[in-house]
Amino acid sequence: MTDHQHPDIAEAITGELRLHDPAVRLARPLAEALFDPEFTEVGASGRRWTYAEMMAALPALHGGEDGPPIVADAFAGTILAPGVVHLTYETVIDGRRARRSSLWRRDTAGNLRLYYHQGTPVPDGAARP
Repeated sequence: MTDHQHPDIAEAITGELRLHDPAVRLARPLAEALFDPEFTEVGASGRRWTYAEMMAALPALHGGEDGPPIVADAFAGTILAPGVVHLTYETVIDGRRARRSSLWRRDTAGNLRLYYHQGTPVPDGAARP
């Protein structure tokens, strides 16, 4: 189901945007509330991140204390199963574009949390979606 009005998709987009907020990136308890403890990421750099690595590095990464802001748009969401949302979107960070894919899943307490994320660099001159 692709529907931006679906509450789970709206909640996942809100969560994704919160993760781009420097105030959240700098406050570990706020970030921890949005990341699933089993989180993994394959970043646009090709690096694989674990939950612990991301929590340690998040304040210093782009969008954090001294890094360039994250500009995100072109969100699309799909409900894969009850409590599981797949988001796609694009970011621009310091002039570099990336296409992004995130899986959000609801935990036993009922919170939607980021379970998996992947970023893929967009070649210069590639068309926007």
